[in-house]
Amino acid sequence: MNDTAPWPGDWLRGVLEVCVLRVLADGPTYGYAIGARLADAGLGALKGGTLYPLLARFETAGLVAVEWRAGEGGPGRKYYALTDDGTRAWQAQAARWASFARLTTDLVTSAPTTGMPITTDTHATTGPQPAQDGARR
Repeated sequence: MNDTAPWPGDWLRGVLEVCVLRVLADGPTYGYAIGARLADAGLGALKGGTLYPLLARFETAGLVAVEWRAGEGGPGRKYYALTDDGTRAWQAQAARWASFARLTTDLVTSAPTTGMPITTDTHATTGPQPAQDGARR
């Protein structure tokens, strides 16, 4: 799992619901496993204070069903499974997010009208870069 958040918090808050619903679409699972799956997907480590309140909201809204299962040699775990309403919510949000992502990608990667070049390097740094030939710039 990645221990640092590679993305701005505002971005993660915007996409977290649909990503958690997507993980749950694979079948019932528990909170820690959801967080691990999201981290492995590249979203970074989530704090329990972010994930568990979201799962509680899903439960209140009827998007997930909750079941306590006995742990193997440890405490029981609370498993979350999508309900039919949860599946419909995931499908609708996924379609809307895909449309929004296309729109924003088209906008932010389009050539500026000022003629400035645009970089598509997702890890580009800002500020002056050293010259390749050792000369100062």
